[in-house]
Amino acid sequence: MRIIGGRLKGTRFNAPESLPVRPTTDMAKEALFNILYNTYDFDGCDVLDLFCGTGNISFEFASRGIRKVTAVDKHPGCVYWVKSVIQKYGLEQIEVQKADVFKFLEHHKAPYQIIFADPPYDLPTIPLIPELVMRNNLLTDNGMLIVEHPSLLKLNNLPGYTEIRRYGNSSFSFFEKPKL
Repeated sequence: MRIIGGRLKGTRFNAPESLPVRPTTDMAKEALFNILYNTYDFDGCDVLDLFCGTGNISFEFASRGIRKVTAVDKHPGCVYWVKSVIQKYGLEQIEVQKADVFKFLEHHKAPYQIIFADPPYDLPTIPLIPELVMRNNLLTDNGMLIVEHPSLLKLNNLPGYTEIRRYGNSSFSFFEKPKL
């Protein structure tokens, strides 16, 4: 994986092959960051990266000057790897938490401008992610939730859904806080 923008642009990371991950492709990541970069002023944003895995998305946000990233994953190897990259590159704006994402969403109360979730594609509870984010009011008024998922999975019937972008076998479903 490589960083496609910001101060670490062009930096390549080779995460250990033993990690149970499927990093977001460079093509999909570039498209996603084009959308987000034209929507938000990154130096004023707080981001939540769920199922952070290799930290690919967290590192991209940090490279581009995001104010704060909370990266959550339950796999100890992923957490260790992300912490080692944070230390190596001085990415102090990333805070890593070892936690089950669903328990984290149930108990966490801070709102975010951007929440990105890249769960394992075979996880049957993917539709629960937008439900928990909306129920627990984890998006700011102008916030956005992006869920990466297999293109065959449909999330368009969930609260706050706005659109889908497809990139081969992967899709990003976008959600906003429903207007009252």
